[in-house]
Formats: sequence, C-alpha cells, structure tokens
Amino acid sequence: MNNKRKNIKKSIAKSTLPYLLLLIIMLFVFYMVSVLNTDVTVFTYDEFMSKLNDNKISEMELVTHGSAYTYEVSGVLRKSKNGESFFVRLPYSENVIQKISDACEENDVKLTIDADPESSTWVLILVNVVPILLLGGFAFWLFSRQMSGASSSLDFGKSRAKLNDENNDVTFDSVAGLKEEKEEVKELIDFLKSPKKFQKMGARIPKGVLLVGPPGTGKTLLAKAIAGEAKVPFYFISGSDFVELFVGVGASRVRDMFKQAKRNAPCLIFIDEIDAVGRQRGTGLGGGHDEREQTLNQLLTEMDGFGANEGIIIIAATNRPDVLDPALLRPGRFDRQITVNLPDVKEREEILAVHAKNKFLSSGVTLNGLAHRTPGFSGADLENLLNEAALLAVRRNKDEITMSEIDEATDRVLMGPAKTSRKYSENDKKLVAYHEAGHAVVGLKLNGASDVQKVTIIPRGMAGGYNMMVPSEEKLCSTKTDLLEEITGLLGGRTAEEIEFGEITTGAHNDFEKATKIVRAMVCEYGMSDLGPLQFEQESGSVFLGRDYNKTQHFSNEVANEIDMEMRKIMNECHDHATKIIKDNRDLLKIIADALIEYETLTKEQIDYLVEHKHMPPEDENSSSYEEMSVSRLREIAKEKGIKNSSKLTKSEILKELEEINSK
Repeated sequence: MNNKRKNIKKSIAKSTLPYLLLLIIMLFVFYMVSVLNTDVTVFTYDEFMSKLNDNKISEMELVTHGSAYTYEVSGVLRKSKNGESFFVRLPYSENVIQKISDACEENDVKLTIDADPESSTWVLILVNVVPILLLGGFAFWLFSRQMSGASSSLDFGKSRAKLNDENNDVTFDSVAGLKEEKEEVKELIDFLKSPKKFQKMGARIPKGVLLVGPPGTGKTLLAKAIAGEAKVPFYFISGSDFVELFVGVGASRVRDMFKQAKRNAPCLIFIDEIDAVGRQRGTGLGGGHDEREQTLNQLLTEMDGFGANEGIIIIAATNRPDVLDPALLRPGRFDRQITVNLPDVKEREEILAVHAKNKFLSSGVTLNGLAHRTPGFSGADLENLLNEAALLAVRRNKDEITMSEIDEATDRVLMGPAKTSRKYSENDKKLVAYHEAGHAVVGLKLNGASDVQKVTIIPRGMAGGYNMMVPSEEKLCSTKTDLLEEITGLLGGRTAEEIEFGEITTGAHNDFEKATKIVRAMVCEYGMSDLGPLQFEQESGSVFLGRDYNKTQHFSNEVANEIDMEMRKIMNECHDHATKIIKDNRDLLKIIADALIEYETLTKEQIDYLVEHKHMPPEDENSSSYEEMSVSRLREIAKEKGIKNSSKLTKSEILKELEEINSK
C-alpha cells in the first residue's frame, strides 16, 4: 500500500511539474512585456536638473543606496500625454540632495524619499536567513521521509490484526436466536473468565472454534458477543490480510499476531473468512501457492504449539468448510465446529424484533406473521427487508410501515425492483395472468405442502411475474410426496397455457429448470424412483475445479438410458396431475386470471376470498392504500390528479406517477 501511494505521488508530481514551469515562464513573459511597454526615459544628471528647474516634472521618488553610493530617481513628467516617466542615477552627495529639495520646493514638485532598503533588518533576514532555513527544512523533510519509508518497510511483516480492547457492548442479548450455538460457546467464556476451574479438573479447552454457515447468519456477530461476554481483548483480522505478494510475509504476520496475543492473554483471536488462507495445499489447476501455503503452515504450527495455560482461543468463520485443509480441522487446532444455520420461524421472529426496535410498524404488521412469510431468510436478509420497507414508507410519505411496504420490500429482496417501464401488450398480459393463475390453482388444490402467499404479474428481474409459495410448515427433510407436489406446482403455469390457449410460450423456462433439477436429484441422488435406493451421481472431491466440473458418475450407458426414462416418467406424471387439477377448476383459473389482469397483484387474503366467494372483496372507499385498489379506481384517481392518458396506463405506471406526485 505504501509503495502504491509513493507511485501515485510521483506520478502526480511528474504530471504537474510541466504545468508549473509553464506558469512561471508565462508570469515572467507578462512581467517583461509590462516593463517593455512602459515608456521610461533615462536622463543624465544635467538633463534631469534642467527638466527640474524648468518645472517639467510633476512628481518623483528618490531612493538612497548607501552601499552603492548612489541615488536612484524616478518620476513622471508634467503635461505628458502618455504619462511618460523617467529614471536617473545620481552620485551620493549631500549637495545633490539639497539642490533637488530646493528645486522641488520652488517648483511645487511632489518628492518622496525612501531610505536604503538594504539597511532594513527584515530585508537582511529575508535575504540571508530565510533561504538557509528553507534549505534546512527541505533537507529535514527529505531525511524524515526516507526514515519513515525505512520504518514502514520494517513493519511490513507486522500483524494487521486490530485489537478491540475497549468496552465491547455486543453481548448475547444483541444476538437474536442461535440458542444452541450460544450454549456451545458458553464454556469458552467460562474458561476465559476462570481457567483454573478447568485446569483443576484436567480439562483442556478447545484451542480453536470454527463457525460454519451460510452468509449473513451472524457468525461474526457471535464472535463479538463471545468477547463481549468474557470482557477480554479481542483481536480481529480477515484471512486475506495475511496473504501478500512476497513469500514469507504472511508467516511473519502470523508469528507477530500470536506474539501480541500472548502478551494480552487471556484473549480471543477472530479470523474472518479463513478460507482465504486455509485452503487445501497443493490443489487446483494452477498448482500450489507458496505464500498462502507458508502462511497456513505457520498458522498450523502456532495453533498446535499452544500451552494449556496460555488462555488464547482462536475463533474462525467461513461459509466454505469443504475447501479447508484437513490439517487445519484436526483435533488440537480447530477442535470444534459450530454450524450456524439459517434461523427457523421462532428465531426469525426474535431477529425481526431486534431490527424493528427503532422502526414504526402499523398495527396490521405482526412480527410473527412476517416470520412465517420469510422462510429461508438469513439475519442479514431480515435486516435488509425491514430497512427496505422503511425506505419505501419514507418515499411514500407515510408515518408508519404497513403491510404494503413489507410486501414490496419482500419482492425487492427476492426478485429485485419492479420493471414498471416494461410495456405489456394486452395479449402478453393475459398470457402471464393465466400462467401465474395456473401456478396458484395447482398450489391451492394440492394437499397443502405449500401455501400460496402472493401472485403478481408485475415484471421483476428476468421474470414476467411470479407466484410466492411458502411451506405450510418448516421441515428438516422433504418427502417424496412433497417433491412431487413441488414439481406439479412448477408445471402449473405451462399447463394453464396449454389448456386455455392451446399454445405454449417461453415463460416456463425457469419452471422447467427447477423441476428438472428436482427430478434428477430424486432419481440420481435420493433414490426416489423405480431404479431403487441407489446413488448414481455425487460431487467429486476436486473442489477447486469449479462447480459440477468433475461430477462422478457410477453407472453404465444402459443405466443412463433408464435414468432418462425415469425422469421423463416422473415429469409426465406430474404434468398429468397438473392438467387434471386445472381442467377440474377452469372457473377458478378464470376468476384468478381476471383478478390479476385488473389488480396485477393478489395477496393471500384476496386469493382466499376469491376461492370462497368467486369474486374480489369490495373495495374500501375510505382506503388510502393505492396498492390495494383496482386499476379502474386508480385511473379515476389519476384523472382527478391531472395525470395525462390515465385511461391507457397500467396499475404499475399509475402507482409510479402517484408516488412522484406525493413526493413533491
């Protein structure tokens, strides 16, 4: 980093030097031109005295130069057209001064006499002392710069770990959920507080704890909470801070980090993203990496060389445990692995409660209901969800966050912002509406593995619309029936197109991709087919060759043909099931599709009302939520507010126009 800064400064200096020289030359030229353009006449002593006695001089200035024994006289001639000036050098004599003074008094000439500038003390200091000080200061600056460069090069191998020895206010109360994970690390806190209790029993505390889990589940926050609960110094560093260009620097930093930690024991060392330095040695298409491998070797040595009474515990976090070196995971180094999973519904509610403390939620928003609507969300996703909802509420000039903002924020997190500028033709809109209605009808008529939470035909991301299906209950394992119902639901959109229009479109591309992946996993990995409980495919151990680059296949060509036949059989059975459901519920399909064309988005409550009453619930005339209104009513409101061509705008376009008006 220091070398980069030096190179940047050198390049800046080189680029600005020509402009600086050009500026100096231009100033010099301007000065010379101004001097040359001045009409100055040089007189002799006799000519000067003659002009002075003839009253042809209006004013003049006399400067004494005692060291040169001369007078310098400059002035302006009287009644000159262009302000002609003159200059004369006179001998240093009292008689000369007297004659000039008498002549000036007689002819009323303004005379100014300046003392010898060379006799001024400040001028002497300026001329003689200041240049020496400038040269000395420049030499000192240059010398100190060289010394700082040398010291920075000596610190190149120092540890980059930062010590957080201040009061750490992050405790277990700040970490919502993770009940089992907290129990696992409580004994680490007890050891850091009172290690003698463990030593007396002959117990050895784990030297290293590896936190494993998907991104955003709170691994770093849990490590901070451990240090906050134990109230011990907390060193934190990223795995990428060890690896440098030069071989041996990372190993030096590891040694220095443990040296500093031993001085402050008991303490915690937290290494985030340890897979950056702890990858398996000698793997990958490009061979090994000397700097990273030496750094890893030094880390292994330092961890295995811990004494039982040193009181240093290493906590590391990663979401790629499969790429870590086996020597790093053996007992004596990272003795314990703690898996930080995605939160369940109860933990999601606790996480939402933490992030909702400083937000104003309307009475219609319940954290329990929101937790049930967000399966698969991590803690970071939930925080982002509430933040997006708060931003939308501010944008819409609301005093509190309603379910409308929650729904929109959920869609933004999952699918991205709505493509309101994308134009739908009437035919395309009808196709998308029946496609999404097909998903909804199949989802509603299945045995309840998933609940239809929301259906929309508003384009988001690469999708023209989507159907939000949420599991009725969270399960650790999926049954064969659950998977078959999921495949049937994915095929509902294409089936509705076939039945209603007698034509198929490209809209089911993503549905087929997901369905095919599930079917292949059922046949080749889960043993859920007539081929029996056999696993035909599995991921190989070459994790550095790319995903699915080297998938191991344990079957012959004949078995491959049978696999294809089984996949086709399962897919056809699910398609037939979806066809039967939609043909038996053509009326419901039409009702949902017409409602989607009119409202563009249907919530779970509206869908349930449609199923029961065969029509949409009556609109509340006093409702202020534009999102819940129909297109016809929105067009009336848009016309009242002066929006042009409101009769031709879609619901999304009207909402965008109204949002801009409200923001103004």
